[in-house]
Amino acid sequence: MQTKPTPPATIDEYISQFPLDIQQILQQIRAVIHAAVPEAAEKISYQMPTFFLGGNLIHFAAFKQHIGVYPSGSELGALKDAVARYRTSKGTLQFPLSEPIPYELIGRVALARAAELAAKKK
Repeated sequence: MQTKPTPPATIDEYISQFPLDIQQILQQIRAVIHAAVPEAAEKISYQMPTFFLGGNLIHFAAFKQHIGVYPSGSELGALKDAVARYRTSKGTLQFPLSEPIPYELIGRVALARAAELAAKKK
């Protein structure tokens, strides 16, 4: 009987599973989110790297052909036009690995999501 691999317990464990080029992309996404929302905490949720700020702020994950970024069901308001070419469904952005990753946009998405979470608290 085969056993399932143990899910990663930390973002470092998650990132270490991938080839070096993908690890670099994931580390850069992590750094961009940290820079945009430094008060957010890291965790693994849904077996993905997640930033938490009184609620799930944003998840990200690597796949065979793309990087997925999940701003937790956010509508992204003012950023709708900026993310339109990437959005594949509500709360999901897919960035093809065949194109440059839009790190600045990911930072803006994290900031927008943090603002949404702050507004919900009020």
